[in-house]
Amino acid sequence: MTSVRVNELISVAGQPDAAGLAAFAAEGFAAVINARPDGEEPGQPGNLAEKAAATAAGLSYSFVPVKGSEITEADIRAFQAAMAEAKGPVVAHCKSGIRALTLYTLGEVLDGRREPGDVELFGQSLGFDLAGARRWLERRAAQTADVKAFFHPATWSVQYVVADAAMGRCAIIDPVLDFDETSGATGTSSADAILADIESRGLAVAWILDTHPHADHFSAAHYIKGKTGAPIAIGAQVTEVQRLWKEIYNWPALATDGSQWDRLFADGDRFEIGGLEARVMFSPGHTLASVTYLVGDAAFVHDTVFMPDSGTARTDFPGGSAAALWSSIQAILSLPDETRLFSGHDYQPNGRHPRWESTVAAQKRDNPHIAGKDEAAYVALRQARDRTLPKPKLMLHALQVNLRGGRLPEPEGNGRRYLKIPLDAL
Repeated sequence: MTSVRVNELISVAGQPDAAGLAAFAAEGFAAVINARPDGEEPGQPGNLAEKAAATAAGLSYSFVPVKGSEITEADIRAFQAAMAEAKGPVVAHCKSGIRALTLYTLGEVLDGRREPGDVELFGQSLGFDLAGARRWLERRAAQTADVKAFFHPATWSVQYVVADAAMGRCAIIDPVLDFDETSGATGTSSADAILADIESRGLAVAWILDTHPHADHFSAAHYIKGKTGAPIAIGAQVTEVQRLWKEIYNWPALATDGSQWDRLFADGDRFEIGGLEARVMFSPGHTLASVTYLVGDAAFVHDTVFMPDSGTARTDFPGGSAAALWSSIQAILSLPDETRLFSGHDYQPNGRHPRWESTVAAQKRDNPHIAGKDEAAYVALRQARDRTLPKPKLMLHALQVNLRGGRLPEPEGNGRRYLKIPLDAL
C-alpha cells in the first residue's frame, strides 16, 4: 500500500493489509491511525485484526473510526492526540485516505495553522478531494450554540459547556465531582478544569444544569454554584425521585420538594443563556426526572440515546421504564434531522476513542436499538439487555449526594462526612 506524504509528521493511505502494515514499519513509520469503522465492506481486516498486525510489525496503533459526513470535533481532537502520542512519523488510513486527511486538515484549521479557504486547494495538491472538509467548516460556522465537552474517563461521563460566545454567557451541564470509592476521597479537579476553561474564554456562568439525578457519579453543581453564584436547575419530577429514594435510604430528614435547586423545570419551560433560547423537554424512562435541554441547534440528551454504535440508556433503576424511554426517544427524534445530539456517556465500544456528538438523522439510521424497531420490539430488547447489566458501582453512594443538588452529607460531630449504604435494598 502506497502512502502519500503530507509532511514530515504524517502520511495518509488507503486500506492496508498485514503486509502493507509491515511495509509501513520498514519505511520508518512509528504509528498507524485507523480512521475506518469496521464493516464498511466485505474482506475489510477490521480493528482487532489490524491492531494485531500493527503490533506485530512494531507499530503503535490507534483506532479513530469516522464516517465522512459525521466527523465531530471529538474525532479531530482524538486524531491529534494519537499523533501527539506517536514516537515518530504517523501513517493514517481509511478506505481511500480522504477521511484521514480530512481529520488532520480540520485540526490544522481549528488550531489556526491553516485558513478555511485553503482546504480544498491543499487537498488537490496531494491528490485528494477535501470538499467534505469545506462543507464541515461551513456547517460549523452556521451552528448557533457553541458546545465544548469534557470527558470524565473514570465514570465514562461527558460534561458540557454551552455558550453564547458573542454575549459571553454559558451554561454548565452535568458537571462531575470527583470521588474515589476505595478511599472515600472527593475532589474538584474535573470541575475546576471546566471553570478554568470558562475563565480563559471570558465567559460568565448563567446556569448550572442537571439532566437528572445521576447514579454513576457525584454532581458538582453545588460546588460550582459556590464558585460562580449561578443558579442550579433540574427537571421538576426530581421530587418523585426524592420520595422514592427517601424510603429506600430510610432518610426522614431528606426534603422532597426539590428545594435543593434554584429552579425546577417543567416540560416546555424556556430560559435564556445569553442570547440563546433554551427549551426543556421532559424525557423520562432512564429515571422519573430526566430532561433534555434543547439549546439552539443542540440537544443535551444525556441518558436517552448514546452514540449510534452504543444504543440507548438502561431503564432498570427504580422508577425507570423502557416504554417511557421509547416515547422520550421518539420525541427527540422528531426534532430536525440536523439537530446535534450530545450524549452524557460514552463507553468506547471496540476500543475506539470517546465520542459524544451525533445527529437525529444518524440515530434514526444507525442506532441498532432504534432503526427498524417499533415500541414492542424496543421494550423487549431494552428489558432483555437490562437484565444482563450490573448496577453502577457508585449508585448507592451518588444518589445521596445528587438528590440534594450535589451537596455532600453534613459533617458529623467529629467533622467528618459519612455516606449511608442500604443493604439488600435493590
